[in-house]
Amino acid sequence: MTTTRDTLNAFLDYAGDPLATPGKGPLNRLTLGVKDIFDIQGYPTGGGNPDREAAFPNAGSTAPVIQRLIDAGAHFVGKTQTDELAFSMIGQNVHFPAPVNRAAPQRFTGGSSSGSAAAVAGGLVDIAAGSDTNGSIRAPASYCGLIGLRTTHGRISLEGAMPLAPSFDTFGWFARDAALYARVGDVLLGEDTHETPLTKPVRIGALEALLFGEAEQAAYASMLQQTLRHFGREAAFLALPGTIEGLFSCFRTIQSFEAWQSHGSFIRTNRPHLGPGVRERFEYGSRITPEVVAEARAQRHVFQQEFKALFEDDMVLIMPTQPTAAPLKGASEDELDRFRSLALSLTSLAGLLGWPQITIPLGKVHEAPFGISLLGPAGSDRQLIRMATDILSRT
Repeated sequence: MTTTRDTLNAFLDYAGDPLATPGKGPLNRLTLGVKDIFDIQGYPTGGGNPDREAAFPNAGSTAPVIQRLIDAGAHFVGKTQTDELAFSMIGQNVHFPAPVNRAAPQRFTGGSSSGSAAAVAGGLVDIAAGSDTNGSIRAPASYCGLIGLRTTHGRISLEGAMPLAPSFDTFGWFARDAALYARVGDVLLGEDTHETPLTKPVRIGALEALLFGEAEQAAYASMLQQTLRHFGREAAFLALPGTIEGLFSCFRTIQSFEAWQSHGSFIRTNRPHLGPGVRERFEYGSRITPEVVAEARAQRHVFQQEFKALFEDDMVLIMPTQPTAAPLKGASEDELDRFRSLALSLTSLAGLLGWPQITIPLGKVHEAPFGISLLGPAGSDRQLIRMATDILSRT
C-alpha cells in the first residue's frame, strides 16, 4: 500500500494482499481507513509499535466489525496510525511522525485514534474506524472538528481487535458529516435498547469546573446554549457521586491493570522499545495487585449504582468533551501531563459507566476546534446520533 497522497501522516506504509471487492449497500463508494489495532486479512496489526508488528503474523481474517463496513459497500484504502499500543491520548507516537490536524495544524490530533481522525478531517477518506477506551474517539473528534461517538460498552463486538483494557474498550468511528455518521450507525448499531426519549438535559458542575480558563468557559457557554435549543428548556444540575479525583483514580487503576494483562506477556518476552509515557504507564500497571484492582472494581460498581439512581430514564448529560482545544505541538512534558490529567478525568465518566457519549463539533477556542458532549444511558447510541444531527442543523 502506498501513501504518496497522504501528506498528513495518517496512513501506514503497510504492504498487504488486496481485499475482495466490497459489497454494495448503504456505504457504497465510500472510502474507509482502519485504525491499526483491527485485523485486516493479509495485513499486519502493529498497534503502533514496530516490535509488535514484527512479533505477530499478518492477520488471517478481518475483524467482523470492519467486515460489516466492507460488506455494506465501504472501500478499504489503508490502515491508520495509532498512538503506541493505544495507550495514549495526545496523537504522538515516538515511532512515527505525528499525524497532522488539518483543522489546527499547530496542534496535535489527539489519540489514540490519531490517524483515523487526521484522515477524515483532512479529506483523505469518508469514514475511519477507531476505538475508545478513555477518549480515543471523543478527544480526537473534539480536537479535529468532527463528530465522535463512544458506543455503549459491548454493543459492537471487538473481536479481531488488539485489546487495551477490555472492560472499557469500545468501537467508534469518524465520518465527514452528520448524515454519513448516522448511515454508519445504521449499519453497525441495530435498534437502541434504551427506548425512553431523552428529553431532560442535565449538567454536572464538577465536570464543567475542569475547563481550562475564561476563554474555554465562554466558548462552552455558547455551545451549551446552542445545544439547549434542541430541548427547548434549561438544564437541571446533578451532583456527581464521589470526587473527580477519586473516580479518575479508580478508572486509572483498572485500566492500567487490564493493559498489563493484555500486553505484559508481549512486553516481558519481546522487550519492545516503548516511548516515554507509554513505558511508565505499563510499568505502573505491572505493579498493581489483584487485591488493589478488586477494590477499584468494587468502587466502580458502587459509583455505577449511585449514578444510575440519580439519572432518570429521560435524562441526557451535557458536558465538556475536553477541557480545552488540542495541545500545541510545542507543549512541554509538564504541560502535557497537566493536560492529560484534566482531559482523562472528563472522559473517564463514560468509561466507568459503560454508557455512550457523543461529541459535537460546535465551537472553537484559541482558533481551534472545541466540542461539547451528550452522554446518555446504555443503549441510547442512535438516539444520541439523532440529537447531534438535529443540534448541528440548528447552527
